[in-house]
Formats: sequence, C-alpha cells, structure tokens
Amino acid sequence: MLRPVPRLILIRHGETEWSINGRHTGRTDIPLTKRGEEQTAGNAKVLVGEGKVIDPNHICMVYVSPRARAHHTFHLTFDHLPQPPKHTITEEVREWDYGEYEGMLSSEIHEKNPGWNIWIDGCPGGESTADMCHRVDTVIEKVREHHTLWHEAGIGCRDVVIIAHGHFNRCMIARWIDFPLHLGTHFNVEPAGVAVLTYNHRNLAEPALSALNLYAPPQ
Repeated sequence: MLRPVPRLILIRHGETEWSINGRHTGRTDIPLTKRGEEQTAGNAKVLVGEGKVIDPNHICMVYVSPRARAHHTFHLTFDHLPQPPKHTITEEVREWDYGEYEGMLSSEIHEKNPGWNIWIDGCPGGESTADMCHRVDTVIEKVREHHTLWHEAGIGCRDVVIIAHGHFNRCMIARWIDFPLHLGTHFNVEPAGVAVLTYNHRNLAEPALSALNLYAPPQ
C-alpha cells in the first residue's frame, strides 16, 4: 500500500479592516473583523477534523505568526478539537516587513515612489526581496526536514501547517515550487483561504501546488 504524501498547509489569517481596504499590514497588530472570525470558524468546521482535509492526527507542527490576527486564526481553526495540535509562535513566518510603507495603500506608495514594485524593490526600512527569499527558504528547509523524517524514516507525522499572511504565503508558494520569488505576484492568497503544497509522484524532489484558496469567501 502506498503511503500518503506529506503536505504543507498554508492558512492566511481571516479578514481585517486593512485587508479590506488594501493597507500594507506587516508588524501592526490589526484584529480580525467579525466577518473574518466567522469566515475562519466556518472554514474550520468544513476543513478541520478527523478524516477531513486538515486532519489533526497527521499534523506534526503548526507554525504561527506572532501577530494577533494569525494567533486568533489558529485558535478559531483548532480550538473546536478535543486537543489542538502542537504549535509554535515564530517571527520566521511573520508578514513581509514593509518598513516605511507600513499601513500605506499602494496608491500612496506610488505617489512617493512611482514605479515601485515590492517583488523587485522590496521595502525601504523593511525587508528586501533577498531578505524575504532567505527567510522563506529557511522555513521551507524546516518543513522538508519534517517531511523527510516521515517519508524516509517513518518518524513523526506527515503534515505541517503554517498560519501566516498574504505576501508571506505567496512567497512560500513561489519558493516551494522552485520559482523565483517575484513570481509570487501571480498567486492570489485570499483572507481565510487554505493552500495545500505537496509533491508530484510521491517524490520529495518534485514539489507541487495542489490547492489554493480552499473555501476562501469572495472579496
């Protein structure tokens, strides 16, 4: 019998006021809206549980961004279970540090810096594209360590979950499938949406994207 393929499950936090109006939200702690809470809790009932898409029996670790909107999303996602999965709160999965552009709309940024493109220029006073690529690649290495232990040695569980943010998750998807970071611009990652990253042909050398924006509500 073939063993299941290990997976990385990416969850973006639910809706916030700044995700609605498009303000760049990095280190600022913005709470979920009421709708964001309902979105996330509703997704959890459908997706999370024994025998469901996100089965706690198969989760070896959940990495959670320190921002309150992500931590709240973790609890809304897993607190209905008899035993929430093991998790750690880490700055490694925080949102892109927008530096001087924190809290600004793209239109406001372009008034100051016409032609600015985060995927090429990064953020002054925050993280460059090289910084972001290095951080994301470091997280991917940790995920693949879990996957390798399970796939080759039968140690631990097979799935890793990350609860993070829009730009971070887009970067993760691009780098997971060995794309240059800037191609993350082509992946829409909706609030409360779930992405599933795995491998083709049960081969850890063939990373793949299997699902994007599961049950994400229309914006």
